[in-house]
Amino acid sequence: MERRDFIRLSAASAGVSLIAPGLTLAASEQQIAQTSDIYYTKESTGRWEGKAATHLPVIEVTKAEGNATVKITTPHEMKGYEHYIVKHVLLDKNHKFLDEHMFDPTKESVPVSTFTLKNYSGTVYALSLCNKHDLWLSSAEV
Repeated sequence: MERRDFIRLSAASAGVSLIAPGLTLAASEQQIAQTSDIYYTKESTGRWEGKAATHLPVIEVTKAEGNATVKITTPHEMKGYEHYIVKHVLLDKNHKFLDEHMFDPTKESVPVSTFTLKNYSGTVYALSLCNKHDLWLSSAEV
């Protein structure tokens, strides 16, 4: 199996097991933070205290003509396959998958993703997966 395929399958499997428990939660940050053993938030850094500044996804939302552009940036350096952001995942207000962007650390120096949402309003959740420091979640209103 190719390394890239292995990473994709691993991330997909992890995503399903990480997101599924969250489907039963209401869409509030307080309730999401209670699952900090699955993913980490600004309020709940768990075993990765001190890592939020470089691992928490930053979400910027701009609106125009019924559409929203969601830009996700993780202020994390990309050190080849040694230490990097594997991907960003965008979820809707019900924690349903909207889109994702996988990164190639040999070609991308900054993990930035841009997504376009048509006629969407409500909360969006961004997940940022680091190959060493697990999965980080933040949210924003569209």
